[in-house]
Amino acid sequence: MVEQVTWRWLNANAHRMTEDEVQAMLEDEMNTARRPDIIRRLHQRYSALRTARERDVLMARLALHTGA
Repeated sequence: MVEQVTWRWLNANAHRMTEDEVQAMLEDEMNTARRPDIIRRLHQRYSALRTARERDVLMARLALHTGA
């Protein structure tokens, strides 16, 4: 994991991170530096990844029941 997350690092790498990685970084930030802007950005990314995963599950369930 990155020693201290910077905006530059976050902007360059956030799109490559998994939901679990973002969640771990969010928890780490909450327990260490506690920077509101970084926490907000990590939470935005985490929420987007979680929403995409949940949507995929819903669409898969829909396809099973409708044959789509």
